[in-house]
Amino acid sequence: MRVIIQRVKEASVTINDVIKSNIGQGLLILLGIEDDDKQEDIDWLCRKISNLRIFNDENKVMNLSIKDIGGQCIVVSQFTLYASTKKGNRPSYIKAAKPSTAIPLYEKFIETLRDYSSIDIQTGAFGADMNVALINDGPVTIFIDSKNRE
Repeated sequence: MRVIIQRVKEASVTINDVIKSNIGQGLLILLGIEDDDKQEDIDWLCRKISNLRIFNDENKVMNLSIKDIGGQCIVVSQFTLYASTKKGNRPSYIKAAKPSTAIPLYEKFIETLRDYSSIDIQTGAFGADMNVALINDGPVTIFIDSKNRE
């Protein structure tokens, strides 16, 4: 499981010209899922994200978590995080999980993140053509892969 986490001042997801999700200060989380992802990957990532100290304290030091600031999250499915560009110029997405595997894991990730963080979590729509807008705060952008755990 892979995530790109962006610290945002605000973010939104629009589908068919209708705003589905809209947050203020918090995190935009792009989530990629592969076939062998399990609950263990979800638990590890959700604990990590909930406690990641990437928000500024009163001394302008990144010392606070999303829980500490009472921020919000938007989680957006992003199969392209598993793009392989090894051969040719057209990315292959063969490592990305098919919807029958990915949708339940996506939903479980959202539920688990809510449980670990106790904050407002909004979503995109799995498989939809979405317009994602954000104002990246910092900018702060972090990539985490549950298989590498770095």
